Amino acid sequence: MKHFAASVEPLDKIRRFAEEFAFDFPLLSDPTRQAAKAYGVVADDRSFASRWTFYIGVDGRILHVDRQVSPANAGKVVADRLAQLGVPRRGRP
Repeated sequence: MKHFAASVEPLDKIRRFAEEFAFDFPLLSDPTRQAAKAYGVVADDRSFASRWTFYIGVDGRILHVDRQVSPANAGKVVADRLAQLGVPRRGRP
C-alpha cells in the first residue's frame, strides 16, 4: 500500500512542512483544489480544507474515511487503522 498526504497549500509551503517533520512519504500539493473538491473536503465558500484521512486500497476503492482527525493523535490513529486494515508496518531506517 502506498502512503501519501495531500494539501491545498502551495508546493513550497508543503515542501518546508515535510522537511521540518522529516516525513518518509510524499506530500502532494493541490493548490487548484480540484482533488479536494472531488473528495468533498473543501467547498467554494471556504478558504480551508477539512482535515480528513482517506484509506484507499490498491484497487482504488476507498476502504475507510476518518472525518474526525486531530493533529494531536493523528499518527497513532492512522497506525491503528492501517493495522486494522491489515497493512503491514514499515520499519524506519
